[in-house]
Amino acid sequence: MAFGDISLERLIAGAVALLVGLTFHEFSHALTADQLGDGRPRAMGRLTLNPIAHVDPVGALMLVVAGFGWAKPVMVNPAALRGGRQSMAFVAFAGPIANVVVAIGFAVVYRVMGLTGVDDGFVLRLIGLIVQFNVLLAIFNLVPIPPLDGYNVLLAFLPPRQAASVQRYAPYGVIALLLLIFLPGSPLGALLSLSAPATRVLIGA
Repeated sequence: MAFGDISLERLIAGAVALLVGLTFHEFSHALTADQLGDGRPRAMGRLTLNPIAHVDPVGALMLVVAGFGWAKPVMVNPAALRGGRQSMAFVAFAGPIANVVVAIGFAVVYRVMGLTGVDDGFVLRLIGLIVQFNVLLAIFNLVPIPPLDGYNVLLAFLPPRQAASVQRYAPYGVIALLLLIFLPGSPLGALLSLSAPATRVLIGA
C-alpha cells in the first residue's frame, strides 16, 4: 500500500481517519480525567465520541497536509485528580494509548478483510489510513515537548523542584516543536516516519 500519493480519495479517507483518531484520543483524555475525579471535561461536553466536540478544523487540516496537527485540548484540573501529580500522567498517556488500540483494532479488520477475500480498494485504503494516522498520533503525542502528552507524562514523574524548573520553559515548547517539524533532517521527522513501516507491519502489507 502506498501512502505518499495525494488525491481527492486520499484526502477524503484521511479526513475520516483523522475524525476517528482525534476523537478517540481526546475522548480518552476526558474519560480518564473524569474517572480520576475531575468533572471539568464532562461539564465542558468532552465526554463524548461526537467528533464535533473534539476536532479543531485547522489542526485536522494541518495533519492531513503537513503531517502534524492538533485537536481541541481537553481542559483538566490536576488538583482535582485523585492520586496527585502522577494521575496527570495517566490522563496524558490515555490519548496515545487510545490511538494504539484504535490502530490495532482497525489493523485486525484490514487483515480479516484480506483473509475473507474482500477487495474494496477504497475501504482498504481508508482502513489503512486510519491505522497509519493513529500510529502517527501516538508517536507524535509521546514526544516530551509541551504541549504534547509526552511532556505531561514526563512532568508528572519529575521531582517537584525539577518539574518547576522545566515548566518555566513550557511557553517555548511550541516554538521548539515547530522548529523540529520544519527543520530539514530533523530527528522528529525521522521519528514520525516510523508510522509508515509500523502500519505495514500491523496490516501485513
